[in-house]
Amino acid sequence: MQFLLIAHDGDDDDALNRRLQAREKHIALGDEMVANGSMLYGGALLDDQEKMIGSVLVLDFPTRQELDAWLKIEPYVLGDVWRRIDVQPFRVGPSFTGLHR
Repeated sequence: MQFLLIAHDGDDDDALNRRLQAREKHIALGDEMVANGSMLYGGALLDDQEKMIGSVLVLDFPTRQELDAWLKIEPYVLGDVWRRIDVQPFRVGPSFTGLHR
């Protein structure tokens, strides 16, 4: 099942530093997930000054419980980067998958 995750970083003065400290591990885990097909797409949300303030991910997990298990090891969660996380069931459109139904 596909999911859309929108995560917002904290807005305190140390938020960007926490993100940068966890970023290498976050990207390494993301690379593994892309390779195994559980992360389809992702990117950083930016403010008006192009500072990273959150993330948007399109994920593919068999169940919501497996997505929740991944969140327990996600470096941006462990590093207190993401302060608000919204997850919605999602379906990638056929124009992006090549599967016109």
